[in-house]
Amino acid sequence: MTDVSGAHADVLHTLFHSDQGGHEQVVLCQDRASGLKAVIALHSTALGPALGGTRFYPYATEAEAVADALNLARGMSYKNAMAGLDHGGGKAVIIGDPDTIKTEQLLLAYGRFVASLGGRYVTACDVGTYVADMDVVARECRWTTGRSPENGGAGDSSVLTAFGVYQGMRASAQHLWGDPTLRGRRVGVAGVGKVGHHLVRHLRDEGAEVVVTDVREDAVRRILDRHPQGVTAVADTEELIRVEGLDIYAPCALGGALDDGSVPVLTAKVVCGAANNQLAHPGVEKDLADRGILYAPDYVVNAGGVIQVADELHGFDFDRCKAKAAKIYDTTLAIFARAKEDGIPPAAAADRIAEQRMHDAARARGW
Repeated sequence: MTDVSGAHADVLHTLFHSDQGGHEQVVLCQDRASGLKAVIALHSTALGPALGGTRFYPYATEAEAVADALNLARGMSYKNAMAGLDHGGGKAVIIGDPDTIKTEQLLLAYGRFVASLGGRYVTACDVGTYVADMDVVARECRWTTGRSPENGGAGDSSVLTAFGVYQGMRASAQHLWGDPTLRGRRVGVAGVGKVGHHLVRHLRDEGAEVVVTDVREDAVRRILDRHPQGVTAVADTEELIRVEGLDIYAPCALGGALDDGSVPVLTAKVVCGAANNQLAHPGVEKDLADRGILYAPDYVVNAGGVIQVADELHGFDFDRCKAKAAKIYDTTLAIFARAKEDGIPPAAAADRIAEQRMHDAARARGW
């Protein structure tokens, strides 16, 4: 269904009428010379300039790309608020297969669009984009983070993203089992790419048993070669979530991992992973709680990367960033405590805390 403008009505309804909307600005970008088609969504700038990465992905339709940008931008508002950053939430998506259409000309064109927003949006890496890409974008846009150290940046943010998820797992273990150690725990990691392979290293260093899967066989092979002991692989996520004796399930690929099909068969007692938007739809958080599964809100535990890129704007210091990311442990515990106090799932508790911070900031600005 479309409206008279040709835009998909579902997207317009989400933007203007649903609880998932409320975005300040959505920009559609096109550069025919390079083949660029992109969407930049700014959900909130109450806390400061919107900060979020650029996803490069072959969406089936433009409407799907817009919907993903809206969801991801909203998630960044909550993530940045819970991370204690003076940044609002934004996200960009570039439509297309990065393996076939990504060029320097396209990235430069994208950089010009980001620059046209005058600092309201600060971009970074995400699925399908890398440090080298941000170096190119930065040639046209000074509001670019995730650049290489050689170009004044902090480099790969997946290192601290994985570290933050690891801290969230430790907090989950402390809350559920009374001990933060992961030694002897069986952890299933779905997606061992940029973030997942660093997470596996943290888990093995502590003595956890790890089961992995990934749609890319080479990614799985890299993990098995690096960790010949204590790591096994299964064919796919459907098999992983059913592994007997699984203590923690870590979705580290694309969103929507927790849905009406996966939650009823999930064997793990904890869900804590790096993927954004893990809950496929409202109500899944209650389904998890009803099954006695502890959910560590994704945008809380995966905030290590955004902590890193935000610091890049002020002169990057890795030790300072790692210290901030380590506080994800305390933040996660505080959310579990709030959830218990209010009698609500952890995802709802995190939302309440983040929304209060954004509300207070907007009120202080007189908005």
